[in-house]
Amino acid sequence: MAKKIIVSNRLPIRVESLEDGKLNFVPSEGGLATGLGSVYKKDDNIWVGWTGYYPKSLGEEQIIDDYLKSESMRSVSLTLDDVKLFYEGFSNKVLWPNFHYFPQYIEYKNEYWEAYKRVNQKFCDELLKYISEEDIIWVHDYQLLLLPEMIRSRFPKISIGFFNHIPFPSYEMFRLLPWRKELLNGLLGADLVGFHTYDDMRHFLSSVSRLAARSVKEQHVENGERVVLVDSFPMGIDYDKYENLSASPETIAQEVLFRTSLQGKRVILSIDRLDYSKGIPQRLIAFESFLEKHPEFLNKVSLVMLVVPSRDNVEQYIQMKNEIDLLVGRINGQYGMMNWTPIHYFYRSLPLTKLSALYRIAEVAWVTPMRDGMNLVCKEFIASKLDKKGVLILSEMAGSAKELSDAILINPNNADKQVEALHLALTMSAGEQIRRNEIMQKSLRRYNISHWVKVFMNNLTKIKKEQKALEIRQLDENDLKILSKKYVDSHRRLIFLDYDGTLTPFFPSPDEAKPDYELIGILKRLIVDSRNHVVIITGRGRDPIEEWMKGLRVSMICEHGLWLKAFDGEWKKLKDVEDDWKQEIHPVLDSYVSRTPGSFIEIKDYSLVWHFRKVELGLGELRSRELTSHLKYMARDRHLQVLEGDMVVEIKNFEVNKGSAAKKWMKKYPADFHLAIGDDWTDEDTFGVMPDAAITIKVGVQNSKARFNVESVEDVRALLMKMLS
Repeated sequence: MAKKIIVSNRLPIRVESLEDGKLNFVPSEGGLATGLGSVYKKDDNIWVGWTGYYPKSLGEEQIIDDYLKSESMRSVSLTLDDVKLFYEGFSNKVLWPNFHYFPQYIEYKNEYWEAYKRVNQKFCDELLKYISEEDIIWVHDYQLLLLPEMIRSRFPKISIGFFNHIPFPSYEMFRLLPWRKELLNGLLGADLVGFHTYDDMRHFLSSVSRLAARSVKEQHVENGERVVLVDSFPMGIDYDKYENLSASPETIAQEVLFRTSLQGKRVILSIDRLDYSKGIPQRLIAFESFLEKHPEFLNKVSLVMLVVPSRDNVEQYIQMKNEIDLLVGRINGQYGMMNWTPIHYFYRSLPLTKLSALYRIAEVAWVTPMRDGMNLVCKEFIASKLDKKGVLILSEMAGSAKELSDAILINPNNADKQVEALHLALTMSAGEQIRRNEIMQKSLRRYNISHWVKVFMNNLTKIKKEQKALEIRQLDENDLKILSKKYVDSHRRLIFLDYDGTLTPFFPSPDEAKPDYELIGILKRLIVDSRNHVVIITGRGRDPIEEWMKGLRVSMICEHGLWLKAFDGEWKKLKDVEDDWKQEIHPVLDSYVSRTPGSFIEIKDYSLVWHFRKVELGLGELRSRELTSHLKYMARDRHLQVLEGDMVVEIKNFEVNKGSAAKKWMKKYPADFHLAIGDDWTDEDTFGVMPDAAITIKVGVQNSKARFNVESVEDVRALLMKMLS
């Protein structure tokens, strides 16, 4: 029976050594553990990761293993050296600052990279003890970017999902990493790669296209014989848990204690883990400015700041902790009174009941990270507001800002705007607070943690089905016999043949691709049979195809379906489209010709093509990725489509394609035998509209909607000859 296996750096449990020598196991209360509990605790499913504890003896190790097995978990054993170099080193001194846009903190040490590879392999080796080809693996977060490809190399057909819980940086930031290509290839071992936001997804696809040289079409990456889906899945919280906890007697009793201690002061709440990405010093400076500009709030409002210790043995974090301590001391020293403390500062973690009580008493939640993957504190605050009163100030740099647009959104780098946001929050009417929170609560209740898990797993199932439909099936002798029999038994045949890369090989110049003697002979043998209606369906312009097919009884579809000509008719346009866009796009292509010796532009009636077949190897591919990205940006909202072909980049009107033209042709010329052969992804539109019984053939080893694959132009010609004989 297929298993679901969750993999993360840390298991959802903490192991503690008590004074009497016994071990205590504390389950995690985090959102991820809650959401995935519905997955790994069922059937034979398991969660694999590190406990965070170093066993002192074989006896302790056995106790831990036995407990983990009883809880559907398995441990990966890491040494102190592993953690120092892999976790504290590469994960948090290379990836973390890069992904959060703090390049000044990156330490480019090769020993970190070697440890990162070694520990990812340790995770893979542990997984190999439990997994089989039919299992589903879900890998989590930036510590294990190499793991998907390591698993894939051992189990080519296995289902692998990956979710990144922190931001993914822009191409310009990610390219700073010397190991960027290896990291991308590691991630592309997954079938589904998920991020919190559309921006993260877009950044990843840009890096894949420009650094890993993979073809990207919308949210799909062509990775050899497998298509990888990339999508955004905003992570939710266990809404019912926080709502119910807020109403519990324990929470309400704790709230009373807090309110008594605060002596009726209004509360602004700040909760963060100690990290330079959280914007804590900037928030304190803004609060100081707020007290200076709005003295009417002195002795009326207190900032309750909870900072959870993290990595406090790392120099940057030690310095930040000292800076926070100094700022808190300065502000309290300058503005504090005998009966009022401006900032109540706690450097520790609190149990969930106390957190819930803080959410209840806070009039304002102040969540302003400089960069954050999602940030669930703001969602927990909103879910805890049973009376729907309270104001959320949220950084637009947090992933959650995309969902919680009814919060007061600010740029955390703008201190004046932070001050304005505080004043607005503290003076907002109760009615406006309720209106905003009702909208956000409705959204959070619907898009909770269970919804996030369900949608991700559904999409993993979906992409595996897509991959199955696109699996390569080489045309063999038995298939050829079946094709030939269908051909012989039929009475009206419609045969769609792409030109370049299908009937004739690619040449350095498009004008050199004239049909040779062999091809002319094959076409003549096809058209001599009156039951055959041959259609050349190509992206080429009308003039060369018409010239080369002169005297042959073949129909033509050119410019990817825009122009149609029956063998006994005149040229007709499938649809009226505009071409005024060419005046703006042509100079862009021309600028790339100027920068890329050997490239040139082909001008068609309603499309433009940039050719780079004659360009130096490597430079052409680099420029094509740059140009494709540039053109896709320009094509937005203009009904234009950018096509990446074999050594070409083409931009054309979006409204027409080979599929729509082929569909029109089949309606006009009914047949009982359909054959379609093509080599690039523009031919997928043709394959997609063919009847179920049609013979569709992809030239090359890429995934395709076609039923069969052949390897080359020579194979296509041989196939047609055998069919005719």
